[in-house]
Amino acid sequence: MSLTVLSVGYPLAPVSADAVGGSEQILHDLDAALIGAGHRSLVISCEGSRVRGTLIPVPRVEGPLHDDARTAAQARHAAAIETALDRWPIDLVHMHGIDFHRYLPPAGVPVLATLHLPPEWYPESCFHLDRPGTWLNCVSASQHARCPPGTTPLLAPIGNGVPVEALRARHAKRRFALTLARVCPEKGLHIAIDAARRAGIALIAAGEVFRYPAHERYFAEEVVPRLDRTRRFVGPVGFARKRRLLTAARCLLVPSLAPETSSLVAMEALACGTPVIAFPAGALPEIVEHGRTGFLVGDEREMVDAIDAAGSISPEACRTAAAERFSLTRMVSGYFDAYRRLVTTGPKAGFGTRAFAGGSA
Repeated sequence: MSLTVLSVGYPLAPVSADAVGGSEQILHDLDAALIGAGHRSLVISCEGSRVRGTLIPVPRVEGPLHDDARTAAQARHAAAIETALDRWPIDLVHMHGIDFHRYLPPAGVPVLATLHLPPEWYPESCFHLDRPGTWLNCVSASQHARCPPGTTPLLAPIGNGVPVEALRARHAKRRFALTLARVCPEKGLHIAIDAARRAGIALIAAGEVFRYPAHERYFAEEVVPRLDRTRRFVGPVGFARKRRLLTAARCLLVPSLAPETSSLVAMEALACGTPVIAFPAGALPEIVEHGRTGFLVGDEREMVDAIDAAGSISPEACRTAAAERFSLTRMVSGYFDAYRRLVTTGPKAGFGTRAFAGGSA
């Protein structure tokens, strides 16, 4: 069955292999997989996105990301979706933004909305949609379990994956710890910096400060004062540099203060043979095997001890775990199976069920 899939990204972030956000990376990988399998892939995303399918660009927001800018971007997305539905015979719309409910297409074409963020961050109305032919899916078992009872037809979770083979590289291990994430309060970068200092190890912090006022304030007040000659912030990095850093690092630190729905960077680190030291937030215990591929720690002091112990973790054990559990092939297969089932089922079926066999964690 040849499909035409319209993927809709978050209005405020571009899609590419070098994207910082996890949802943008997943959308990019699914788009490439659709084209590779002979399907038609259409992608609505802001200008500057790089995809293999047909990009339907919308203007990128410049300047601070305040509420008015977000509302205007959502309206542009809604118009782009309407135009795409008029122009192409679309079989399914796959939505990835946390605000997907603001620009849902009219009833008719099946819609799958992937929840990339904690369920608590979505409005309650997202879980009780009355649009026929609309399904939700989560990206981990822990996220799935936290969705409210009676949620709009909820598929079985489809676990995220990473390009394990493309991440294989050989760089000598160096004595530095790494963080790689959006710079915002819930990612806990300040904790990683303090832990690295207490452990007496260098830290490279990579990521992007998006222009949300709260994120910029956190960076200025909590991150910058902690930086020094050996604890450095290097900004966003592309895929090639990310691979080098992940492979050479002694360990990846993930001190997240939010219930992570998944962690692509933790999966990427394991694929690069690098252990992960993380707080047991959300789905991170589903990714990090304590004592085998890294350590789950409860606070900064335990993170310091784990940094010291990171050398005891086998790089090959990390790579093996990534290949067996977090391959991009497995994730793509789950979504393709879901696409076929939803297109075949059509817009009238499925309501009242909490799980639909669209993949597995």
